[in-house]
Amino acid sequence: MQRLAKRLLFSTPKLNAAILNAGIGGWEGLNWPNAFYNLFTDWVNAVTYPTYKISGVGWLTKPQIPADGNAGRTEEPPLGEVFCANVFGHYLLCHYLAPLLSAHKADEGTVGRVIWLSSLEAYASAFSLEDFQGLASSMPYEASKRLTDILALTADLLSTTPLVTQYLINDGPQRAAKNNPSTNTTKTSTRRPKIYLTHPGICSTGIMPLHYFLALLMTAAFYIARWLGSQWHGVTASNGACAPAWVALAQQSTLDAMEEREGKAKWGSATDWWGKERVERTEVEGWGWGGVVGERIRKKGRWRHAKNLTERDRQQFEELGKECWGEMEQLRREWEGRLAAVGIGEEMN
Repeated sequence: MQRLAKRLLFSTPKLNAAILNAGIGGWEGLNWPNAFYNLFTDWVNAVTYPTYKISGVGWLTKPQIPADGNAGRTEEPPLGEVFCANVFGHYLLCHYLAPLLSAHKADEGTVGRVIWLSSLEAYASAFSLEDFQGLASSMPYEASKRLTDILALTADLLSTTPLVTQYLINDGPQRAAKNNPSTNTTKTSTRRPKIYLTHPGICSTGIMPLHYFLALLMTAAFYIARWLGSQWHGVTASNGACAPAWVALAQQSTLDAMEEREGKAKWGSATDWWGKERVERTEVEGWGWGGVVGERIRKKGRWRHAKNLTERDRQQFEELGKECWGEMEQLRREWEGRLAAVGIGEEMN
């Protein structure tokens, strides 16, 4: 990751968008009795908001600090594998790439975009501040996606501005110029990149470890859900890419106008019965469709346990966002200091 960021800082004048899609599920299997019961009693809900996946618990990354020939391996705190793959790795990468995401001319009418990919399974119940990395959770994937929602949707609030600015500035275009002589800082703005949130809907991919025959049955189940009325079952990867690609390519004025009118959104890849793709706002627990109390209720594709947004929910979500941004920034500084102490990543700081 640091090598990638360094190469881009040396070779690329600017980045228009960073789409943060890589990740892992952390699942080990399925609760088959539960899966069959849910499927045959409530087909669409069962393959949209599944509750029968079995996750690994306590998965850790490999050690990040190499062993010292004299003193052995430096002691380091645990780092959750799912958390690192789905959230923390992306988070660090965009911090390192902030100079390129900020290096836009003032008259371009756009800013760099950080585009997170979340999931329909970002349940509020899966995430806890006390288990920030989801190490003790039986739903680490869902916890990581809930954290993604919280970070992205609260990135533009006044309460999180100091933390987000600290994260995204990273010496701005000056550092890009230092590493990349082709960057002309006299003609670039220092406008902070904007953070957006998307999800791919439901796609048939290899993220869930299944036998080939079972994977075919899963794909068939997704098509049936679409034909039964689900807007979220795009099934193919190209359909799933609709929302992030649209956010990456849309005019800045269009995105700004839409979010000014209806609030900051979680943009989802949706389809019609025939598979024709489109982008839809997606409801988020504690945020609704745009963080606006009293907003228009959209029933199609809604999670059956969803509740209408209240002012109290909205305030709690904002407070949680501030705490999560604080935790992420503290974790970033701790790991950068820890790696720098053994001579790793010093050029990125």
